[in-house]
Amino acid sequence: MLLKENHRIILASKSPRRSQLLEEAGLPFEVRTLEVEESYPDDMPVEEVPVYLAKKKARASKVFLESDNDIILAADSVVILNGIIFGKPQNEEEAHTMLAELSGQEHQVITGVCLLTNKEEIAFGDLTKVKFAPLSKEDIRYYVSNYRPFDKAGSYAIQEWIGLCKVEKIEGTYANVMGLPVERVWNALQDLLN
Repeated sequence: MLLKENHRIILASKSPRRSQLLEEAGLPFEVRTLEVEESYPDDMPVEEVPVYLAKKKARASKVFLESDNDIILAADSVVILNGIIFGKPQNEEEAHTMLAELSGQEHQVITGVCLLTNKEEIAFGDLTKVKFAPLSKEDIRYYVSNYRPFDKAGSYAIQEWIGLCKVEKIEGTYANVMGLPVERVWNALQDLLN
């Protein structure tokens, strides 16, 4: 067991995928969230945005730290194509537009992570490259209407139909595209607890 009984991980994220990844990694945690505006400076390089947002979420969640053994874990994932961040789509039309732009292209998924205790903060980003096969209008219509990807950056989830049937190549970790680079989180927790 990585965590001693008196340590507690507080996941500052409503993402069911992040919860799933932590469960599958055997890490006990509890979910505690606050509404944090996902805004960032207009002139910030896009690659820095996910780490900035993860820190913002972790620092806002510091109120949940009840002892020196508590650890806040916050994360934020962005999809980047040609230097532009693809966030969560506001509606079906926006989801269709994003997926049409990602069609046949290689894009980047960067997840920013922040681990925060009363004494220390560790923050980092992890990058995975994802190459989509060409997507027809019918592919996009099928995916959006059946999977409703409105809570997902870039309008897709790698673990759903589109990831299984329409992703040609991944460079980096699959878990990072799902929303949490678990191997790096595991190592950062080891550093934090030793």
